[in-house]
Amino acid sequence: MFTQTTRALALTTTALFCATSIDAADWPASVYTDPHLNTVPRTAQEASRIDAARRATSDFSTPEPFEAHPAGAATTRARTDADAFSQHSGNLSFEQELEFKLGNALFEKIWVFAPASTKASDGLGPLYNARSCQRCHLKDGRGHTPQNPDDTAVSMFLRVSVPGPVPEQVKEITDYIGDTPEPNYGRQLQDFSPPGMPPEYSLSVTYEDLPVPLSDGTVVTLRKPTYQARDLGYGPLHSDVMMSPRVAPPMVGLGLLEAIPAADILANVDEDDANGDGISGRANLVWSQEFQQILLGRFGLKAGSPTVHEQSAAAFSGDIGISTPLFPAHWGECTPAQVHCRTAPHGDDVARGTEIDQPNMDLVTFYSRNLAVPARRNLEDPAVLRGKELFYDTGCTSCHTPKFVTHRLTDRDEHSFQLIWPYSDMLLHDMGDGLADNRPEARATGQEWRTPPLWGIGLTKQVSPLAGYLHDGRARTLLEAILWHGGEAANAQARVVQMSADERADLLKFLESL
Repeated sequence: MFTQTTRALALTTTALFCATSIDAADWPASVYTDPHLNTVPRTAQEASRIDAARRATSDFSTPEPFEAHPAGAATTRARTDADAFSQHSGNLSFEQELEFKLGNALFEKIWVFAPASTKASDGLGPLYNARSCQRCHLKDGRGHTPQNPDDTAVSMFLRVSVPGPVPEQVKEITDYIGDTPEPNYGRQLQDFSPPGMPPEYSLSVTYEDLPVPLSDGTVVTLRKPTYQARDLGYGPLHSDVMMSPRVAPPMVGLGLLEAIPAADILANVDEDDANGDGISGRANLVWSQEFQQILLGRFGLKAGSPTVHEQSAAAFSGDIGISTPLFPAHWGECTPAQVHCRTAPHGDDVARGTEIDQPNMDLVTFYSRNLAVPARRNLEDPAVLRGKELFYDTGCTSCHTPKFVTHRLTDRDEHSFQLIWPYSDMLLHDMGDGLADNRPEARATGQEWRTPPLWGIGLTKQVSPLAGYLHDGRARTLLEAILWHGGEAANAQARVVQMSADERADLLKFLESL
């Protein structure tokens, strides 16, 4: 048994997790490029229009133009059932709708162990966290924590690593934090396996109640989690192991986030807090396996992946144990120490090459890019408008940037030149000790997280009633999630604590309208 509150917590030293910044002028030029996109340069007139469209509002008496459609023309109607996050972009052609449905079938596909008579479906694991993408991203929404001691952690797992050298290809990033896979277990722990082969572990989560008194006398009880990796199947974890709990995030709007110009995201970087507002957004810079260069990290809870395709391929490998052209190891995430796993039957063959081939990966990527953001609700409700004003006045928009305009694209009309409202700057922020996982990822320190997009957040419980908020699902409500904010968000959190009950209710109504 190993708890995160032992050796891993001791590793939060200044030497290991110091957020020493580098000047943006020293970043590789590739960080400002978007090689995954076929773009048309903006004209000066377009740039002026974009600046006007993105300007922060000061009028909270009525909704802003186009605010009802947070994903632009790709927005879909807001359903009232559990399929609210499972609709396609609202501007797909008929042919693209078919492509989306084929991708959906692969996203829901149940993989089986090799060898199997269904050759197109074998290759699972051997060690794995889930048998399909949908098993983690429940109804394309958030995962949840285990609900009782006997519950499996099917939509949650622990990432693991140990301190290590900086890889050669990213050494020019002077504040990149080196780490390596845990020797016996790799980079994440898998809790399922075939008969006759032990799984890597079982996850146990226990909670300590933390009461937080609010200004009106209300007391909100937060849950402080402790994680235990029990029943380790392949020996003890390294003494310097760092563990990070992760709950599957929602899938909506990913293609639009990918289509935001890197330069527009990087324009909000303020690593040394030059404007003195207490907010120091930092970009994660990562090595792209797909493009073999350093790119801006956008996806994952610490912005550790640069593209939707690369993130999807890594999930097939790590979560399901399915080989892809980008990550071709047929044993998935098994380490050299796990000999039986590496030598087990697999699903690679001459016809397909890898267990899922590139045409099918393209379908999954298309599906993942085009899960639509639902339309806003109750925009004209006076309480929602008051809540929006409070959201701005409290300083939440310093990280949760309301608006971007995507690239003009030559081959992705559905994502091209759209005014979108993700409420995220896509940057890393120090969220304080309370939310620290004490594990770095590229430039992200053990206290930093990417600002999560808020679009669709009001439909979270409708899609999956058990879903929680934050990186590990500890927050059961939006208010709990806010009260966990620390670090750069501590001042905003304190202002929420001091609000009247009516003000907090209006703030929450605004969030629920997103």
